[in-house]
Amino acid sequence: MIHQEPYSSYLTSSAFLASLGIPEGTVPEFALLGQGEYNLNYVFTHPVTGQKLVLRINRGSQMHLDDQIGYEFSALEALVPSGRTPEPLLCCRELGLLVMQWLPGRALDYRQDMPVAAEILADIHSVPVAETCPLLRPPAPALAIYQECLEMVQHYFDWEEADPRVVALLRELIVEIGKLPLSAASEAPRCIVNTELNSGNFLIDPAGRSHLVDWEKPLISEPAQDLGHFLAPTTTFWKTDVILTAQEVRDFTDRYIAAVGDRMDCATLKARLPLFFTVTCLRGVTWCAMAYREYCQPDRPLCNPDTFAKLRSYLQPEFLENILETYVRKDFLA
Repeated sequence: MIHQEPYSSYLTSSAFLASLGIPEGTVPEFALLGQGEYNLNYVFTHPVTGQKLVLRINRGSQMHLDDQIGYEFSALEALVPSGRTPEPLLCCRELGLLVMQWLPGRALDYRQDMPVAAEILADIHSVPVAETCPLLRPPAPALAIYQECLEMVQHYFDWEEADPRVVALLRELIVEIGKLPLSAASEAPRCIVNTELNSGNFLIDPAGRSHLVDWEKPLISEPAQDLGHFLAPTTTFWKTDVILTAQEVRDFTDRYIAAVGDRMDCATLKARLPLFFTVTCLRGVTWCAMAYREYCQPDRPLCNPDTFAKLRSYLQPEFLENILETYVRKDFLA
């Protein structure tokens, strides 16, 4: 049971129970499912239908939104036609919580699940975007990522305990990636992108349909933004020790285009992918720099030891030098 107020009172209230069709006086049993950097997730079983559901409690917004949970709920509503995301059932904006469908599956394995990952992303990106969709639409998505990187890394630069070697390498990355055509116009179609395609956010179900969860930071952008994030070394290495070769990146891109078929125009995808692939490398290491400082604060409310260890590995000078030389100063996908 969740005892912390005001959540405890709300989760036993008539309003909450009635909205889900749970009989009055019933107290659902909530079990911790997992925690992210800004969210807590619990699983519970509907006492009438037997359906497993997820309660998501938001504790902050990476996007600096006043209504973070409402933003996530809107994305899930828009993506229901894809059949690849959890169905949203309830949203309480005042408390920052939502209830959605629980889905079975395991984390994605880069060595065996790339074909199904291509199908998942193709189905999600092919969902038409309504003009009324409230998700943010950056006019120059690659530039927006770069500007976000500058904001994130400044937290590390301002920290008195920052490693001077790390600072120097991060500044080199910023200068080199700043030379890219970040604000160049693109004719690529716009779709809903997840922006955080870590392997742990995929639920691979070999016996059924696989899905993509954790829609904390979706945008209306171009497909190359998601593919660039999904394939970049700063993403694949996050929950595993996998770093894809250039040929593996090209193979996945071809699988994705085949899975999209005639549902969306992919003519510009291969030309746009290197830009997003490279700027995503910067996003990965600057986010880690910011998060590392946060993790070192004694009053941090959420702390995951595995995440802390991975943050340290990303900020090793050797790791940063490899990103700079292999993926930024060279045309990795040429």
